[in-house]
Amino acid sequence: QVELAESGGGLVQAGGSLRLSCVVSVVSGRLETIYSAAWYRQTPGNQREMLASISSSGYTTHADSVKGRFTISKDNVDNKIHLQMNSLRPDDAGVYYCTANIKTRRGAALTLADYWGQGTKVTVSS
Repeated sequence: QVELAESGGGLVQAGGSLRLSCVVSVVSGRLETIYSAAWYRQTPGNQREMLASISSSGYTTHADSVKGRFTISKDNVDNKIHLQMNSLRPDDAGVYYCTANIKTRRGAALTLADYWGQGTKVTVSS
């Protein structure tokens, strides 16, 4: 079983910065590889919107709405995925979710699956 835990959300003034982190931990078995990861944002009444993604090789994509302001990165040593958010605007507010495609091993069994965290809330005051 894999758990993703986001942190770093909170209240910030418009124009400010936040750094979100997502820690990947394996409850049972061993983590083999984090193949890809992404950050999503959800606002009330709307579907989750993908903001940024990173592949196993480090290739990144960013939504037009955050390009030039947000940066996704992955720490393969500490098994963390980060989202650096600069020049925050009130419409950046929402609950931010981390997701990752992860391979784990438990004995001889390999499992490849997508996992989601519980989310961290970001509020931006104008």
